[in-house]
Amino acid sequence: MPIFPTRHWTKLSEKYIQCDVCPNFCKIKEGRRGRCFVRGNDGGRMALYSERKSSGVCVDPIEKKPLNHFLPGSRVLSFGTIGCNLSCKFCQNWHISHSKETEKLGQELTPDLLVVAARRHKCESIAFTYNDPVIFMEFAIEVARRARVEGIKTVAVTAGFMAPEAGKEFVDEIDGFNVDLKAFTQGFYSKICNAKLQPVLDTLKMIKSAGKWLEITNLIIPGENDDPEELTAMSQWIFSNLGPDTPLHFTAFHPDGIMLDHSHTPPETLLTARQIALSAGLRYVYTGNIHSPPTQTTHCPSCAAPLIFRDWHSTTIHPSVSFEPNSSSFACTACAHPIPGVFGPPKYPNASID
Repeated sequence: MPIFPTRHWTKLSEKYIQCDVCPNFCKIKEGRRGRCFVRGNDGGRMALYSERKSSGVCVDPIEKKPLNHFLPGSRVLSFGTIGCNLSCKFCQNWHISHSKETEKLGQELTPDLLVVAARRHKCESIAFTYNDPVIFMEFAIEVARRARVEGIKTVAVTAGFMAPEAGKEFVDEIDGFNVDLKAFTQGFYSKICNAKLQPVLDTLKMIKSAGKWLEITNLIIPGENDDPEELTAMSQWIFSNLGPDTPLHFTAFHPDGIMLDHSHTPPETLLTARQIALSAGLRYVYTGNIHSPPTQTTHCPSCAAPLIFRDWHSTTIHPSVSFEPNSSSFACTACAHPIPGVFGPPKYPNASID
């Protein structure tokens, strides 16, 4: 299959180069690939083996990413490739994120084709998802620049495991992020993901400092990252470093990947986690993968008025709520408190997910 030159790498010797995209900093011998499998040493230069190929394309509600404050109620065109720079044992996309088979890559995609598809399917944004987009960042950036010209936004669903220089280039080009903060201990990251926590925290602060929209997901796994003290520490860190208006999604685990020996997360655990985060001062805390419309709905943090109703991924915006074009907030219709996010009048008001 075709390969493409990349950025962010260092020549170490005649036989070895180092990938500088993520904190793994893989040292790769000529003819070999890095841990993510899609970046490798081709004749003494770093090459990307998955560019312009997709493992899947789908039209989703934006809430599925999940993003609750980013063009709520709109459609997003989602796509990904193969490979990943983490090794999360619970990954629900294990078959593609840990695949070593380029045959799993289907149709060839170009930025133009993705933009045309987004318009055809009435999508207001394009999401880089399914596997971590930092490993195919050159292509994601190319798509983002083309989409911006056409007034289509881009979002990244990522673990946030990025090296600073490459991460900055990537963050600067994307409009919105949902970062999967796996846990709040290095022990979890080492044992479950074969990764490090601190670079993820650094990425979160980078995204916030860049002025990009950020939401965080924490998948709660029974017995692994559900300790109330850990959840309290994580919530307090988010409050202090990212601000009280950063939405946080607690989602339920189900056995997947190679982690099949753990039980499903009880709904009560998510509700307890949510209360911990609210008590820490976070204003927008949601639950996911359970049926709980009250804790999926956006309420005004000042007067508690329900403003954006959600039932699973079905979204209803209160009739009195109006969004100004390209706005970073809207006013609560009951008390005028500003609700932050990325908002605008729907481009396709009658669009729905088939």
